[in-house]
Amino acid sequence: MDWGNVTTEDLIEALREVDWSSPPRPVSEFFSRFTVPRSFAKWDSRVKCNLYYYRTNYFIMIVFILGVGFLRRPLAIVAALMTALSIAFLNDSFAGTFSEKVTRTVRKFSPHLAAKMRPPLTPVIRGRPSAKRAIHICGQPRWVIVSLSSVVGLILWFVSCGLLTLLLALAIGLLATLIHASFRTPNLKARLNTFREEFRAVWRNYSEL
Repeated sequence: MDWGNVTTEDLIEALREVDWSSPPRPVSEFFSRFTVPRSFAKWDSRVKCNLYYYRTNYFIMIVFILGVGFLRRPLAIVAALMTALSIAFLNDSFAGTFSEKVTRTVRKFSPHLAAKMRPPLTPVIRGRPSAKRAIHICGQPRWVIVSLSSVVGLILWFVSCGLLTLLLALAIGLLATLIHASFRTPNLKARLNTFREEFRAVWRNYSEL
């Protein structure tokens, strides 16, 4: 397959649609046979081929580098969790389940406090709620909890300098991926018909081939 004819848009679309559950390539294969591309066209074709073929390996490598970066800033892990929690609270199902579990836990230690954490009753007119029931978390409107957790997350990002660590670790991960994809000689399997058909199956122009 001539990877030089594959556009960046086609590669991104293929990576978006292809199955990412496949196991990574063996480490012995991933770190073997490095050569310098002899031209820009060879480099362009090689990078596209390797990005697709070793996609799982690159993903694991970037996650590992991010993890190492966060280990240097333990407070940044809390900041990341608070940010993720703020986003998760925007989901109605998660917000309701989280509120219910927290209320049940509090009820074991303080029933009086748990009663205050119950959402307010929605007034009913002629057998129907007067308005759509608003989502409450631990007795408070959702927007209050989301705003509070977001502010706490931002403060933790700033205090821990985690945002800078995150950006630096991400940059290192992407740079390592680009360097590997540039110098790793394309595996023979990437040129076989089975691999070509796998790519075409997710290529957006498949029907026109």
